[in-house]
Amino acid sequence: VLENQDLQDSIKPQKVEFHSLNFNTTLHWQPGWAREARDALYFVQYKVYGQSTWQNKDECWGISSHVCDLTHETSDIQEPYYSRVRAALAGVYSNWSLSCRFTPWRETMIGPPMVTVVHSNKSITVKLQAPRSPYRRKRGSKIPMTNYYDLLFQVFIINNLLDEQHRVLVYEGKDKVIKIEDLRPGVSYCIMAKMYVPMLDHSSAYSSRQCTVL
Repeated sequence: VLENQDLQDSIKPQKVEFHSLNFNTTLHWQPGWAREARDALYFVQYKVYGQSTWQNKDECWGISSHVCDLTHETSDIQEPYYSRVRAALAGVYSNWSLSCRFTPWRETMIGPPMVTVVHSNKSITVKLQAPRSPYRRKRGSKIPMTNYYDLLFQVFIINNLLDEQHRVLVYEGKDKVIKIEDLRPGVSYCIMAKMYVPMLDHSSAYSSRQCTVL
């Protein structure tokens, strides 16, 4: 019995946590500390906070992976969720390892916008597109993150003559097309943008830089 107890403890999943980007939500965990734990199979359950019964996640039932997609199961983005994972090896089951509480609306990371840059002789036109959620409209198109949050675009310009690292905020607002004027011909400029959520004081990562020479 003791051996089983040791095995139970040593294969128990560690660090069970939700990762979420634009409401694409996955549960991640690490295997237990036993060397044999790399051969374990995992079983995932989830529930809304306050519910008494756990639901099995069928696609993550007896899997060898250390990640499970719960995007569909956490689609009510204002609700708080829990998930839990247990491991099995050689007929022995570990105890459940519980995640922290996860509320998609509060905790999902918002990705950067898509940026397209068009230049003319002294100006750059920047076209911005907010990231999209995995959830679809009735007609099938993915719903943009701007439907769920009051989001602002932040646009930064880098004048490569002056300093690669020096980013200047040139625009903050909701316009999807902005024009940056009075730039110097022959100079290389790079544009980067972020999404900003004033209500939560969250920023996305920067978009990849789009560079152009006027």
